[in-house]
Amino acid sequence: MAFSPKTPYLATDGIVEITDEAGEFLGIVLIARKNPPLGLALPGGFVDVGERVEDALTREMREEISLDVSLQYLLGIYSDPARDCRFHTASAVYVAKASHMPKAADDAKEAYVFSLDTIPFDKLVFDHKKILEDYLTVRAKAKR
Repeated sequence: MAFSPKTPYLATDGIVEITDEAGEFLGIVLIARKNPPLGLALPGGFVDVGERVEDALTREMREEISLDVSLQYLLGIYSDPARDCRFHTASAVYVAKASHMPKAADDAKEAYVFSLDTIPFDKLVFDHKKILEDYLTVRAKAKR
């Protein structure tokens, strides 16, 4: 008998912190999605078979926001079955850094840099509001 497991789709998302040439923090990248669900989102995508999650994150950042990023740390794994209205996904969310401005490509219609006090939480899709709230909590604790 063949074994055919049904498991969630594996994705990865990036909270990309943009800094200027002097290393000063400017904000984080959000994209306007080309495909449903429409709205603002963290850049990211699905992990290919045979690909490490970390490699998928760096690939997706190049494909979607045209940036080479430096991974800083894993924020967490987000796996609520209702996090994506299309199907069950589990996402490894990383915080990464980049020192250039993003340019939208692939699945991103537009790419924006938002300072932390201007993040439009009401326009975020998926569970990205919760992810960014967790990120802000972790960031605030690290600043103490």
